[in-house]
Amino acid sequence: MIIYYTDGSASPNPGPGGYSVIRDNQPYIVGGEPTKETTNIRMEGLAIKAALEDSKGDECAIYTDSEFWINVITKWAPGWEAKGWKKKGGEIKNLDIVQAVYPLYNSSNATLNWVRGHEGDFGNELADTWANKAREMHLHAPQKVE
Repeated sequence: MIIYYTDGSASPNPGPGGYSVIRDNQPYIVGGEPTKETTNIRMEGLAIKAALEDSKGDECAIYTDSEFWINVITKWAPGWEAKGWKKKGGEIKNLDIVQAVYPLYNSSNATLNWVRGHEGDFGNELADTWANKAREMHLHAPQKVE
């Protein structure tokens, strides 16, 4: 089974952003998006998306400190999709990422696991470090770490 840790960074928030995917305790994918201003939430979602794409349906565990994205993917997106991507009370923020990551998750063999951020978990700390490096590199698309 593949083990991923994911994290996103924007500083300030909103501001320049980056994300990282750690695979089997090694920096594996870093990325960002072309806009000058993004958010931590967007970067977290893109990191999970990158891990799901990389897994290609193989059994994997994705660890993230974004309880928000776990809820989006596993609890809220099914209802939003059933209602034509609408929700009570207004627009769905980051809908572009939600609509990309939700079907990837549904067709995956992945489990999403929450880990408390900044509490000394090796994989989470490594993902945080590399998400910040990705932000500093001003990346626009995912790329493998060499």
